[in-house]
Amino acid sequence: MFVLDRHGHPLDPCHPARARRLLASGRAVVVRHTPFVIRLRDRAAADSVVQGVEAGIDPGSQHTGIAVFRAGEGIRTGLYGIRLDHRGGKIRDKLAARAAYRRGRRSRNLRYRAPRFLNRAKPKGWLAPSLRHRVDTTLSWVARLSRWAPVTAVHVEWVAFDTHTLSAGKPLEGVEYQQGTLAGYEAREYLLTKWGRRCAYCGASGVPLNIDHIRPRSRGGSDRISNLALVCVPCNQAKSAAPVEVFLAGRPGILAKVLARAKAPLRDAAALNATRWVLWRALEATGLPVATASGGRTKWNRSRTGMPKSHTLDALHVGDLKEVRGWPGRVLIVAAGGRGTHCRTRTDRFGFPRLRMPRIKQIHGFATGDLVRAVVPAGKHAGTHTGRVAVRSSGSHTVQTSSGPVKTSWKHLRLLQRADGYTYNARGEVDVTARSGLDGRPAPVSCPG
Repeated sequence: MFVLDRHGHPLDPCHPARARRLLASGRAVVVRHTPFVIRLRDRAAADSVVQGVEAGIDPGSQHTGIAVFRAGEGIRTGLYGIRLDHRGGKIRDKLAARAAYRRGRRSRNLRYRAPRFLNRAKPKGWLAPSLRHRVDTTLSWVARLSRWAPVTAVHVEWVAFDTHTLSAGKPLEGVEYQQGTLAGYEAREYLLTKWGRRCAYCGASGVPLNIDHIRPRSRGGSDRISNLALVCVPCNQAKSAAPVEVFLAGRPGILAKVLARAKAPLRDAAALNATRWVLWRALEATGLPVATASGGRTKWNRSRTGMPKSHTLDALHVGDLKEVRGWPGRVLIVAAGGRGTHCRTRTDRFGFPRLRMPRIKQIHGFATGDLVRAVVPAGKHAGTHTGRVAVRSSGSHTVQTSSGPVKTSWKHLRLLQRADGYTYNARGEVDVTARSGLDGRPAPVSCPG
């Protein structure tokens, strides 16, 4: 749990059991519900010994893993894990819809502003909003963690898929490209991401995977990335030099999926390449020491410790690492949900307004998106429920919980946390509980050698 002193300055995080004892004794008060932050009433940072923590970042196109850990002499102890879900695809779709609306109004000769084309220039370093969102949300959470914990350094994975080489499917030389030593590894790492680390033909996971040519080279197939798939050894030997249409003739559903996924664009890889430099410069601007490492180093560290694959565990293994001494079994899932909309109407399928939204966002002290606890005394939903609330002018609000919506009066609600533009959920870390010790944390894992 994150701890602040009486002046709001960050102290070292503490164990949840210790936080409960501090709250029960009256020495601390709750500052924030999710993530859980407490403030001590009787201690200042100047009177305490603050060791400090470090943060690891594993950037991704759809998810970014953030880990907070103690570090010393290459030994890390995981304290907190966050998986940040990006909404870049939704932003792209909304911008495309807005452009279509404007284009439609112009074509229908309605009263609207004239189109503008070449009268605006993009500033240097401009990123598309769907890409800028990935950088801004990551920076926002680094700033939040710096307010709640004494972060002394940041480790970020240097994510780089060489889309130029992957698209060409051949060694590029001279003015085309100076091929490096990781060219073959780039293709393998991209294929692992593209095919979900599973066999493309039978779906087996956790087994050795080979690179297979969907259209065999003996039948004219090329080495382009769109002609490569990851398959297990038995499927690779059974297929041999047969065309994939012949090998999967009895499984038309799997054949259609393989052919569709093989032609999938390099969109995620291009998004990472477009944002990695901007993210690194923005982290440098925070004033914190920033250490970068390659994705290959992260994978190597994780293979030595024997940890499973996840964004948060990758964030723990970024950079120089000798040993991992524990990791919390729960991960906070954070998704950017926005802060509402300026639109005050809802339209039907023809585009005509069908209802109007109230201009007052708070109804009886609650606004849509607030985290609340509902204590329903009787009825169908009797009991205690916690979740996000959707308000109505009538005062009959709806609480969205993990088990479904609960409709109740505002009189039965208690505010836990104001809406901050994010939605929160929690889940167990993948396959870590099987390795846990008596205290619920994973057993210490050392790197051999």
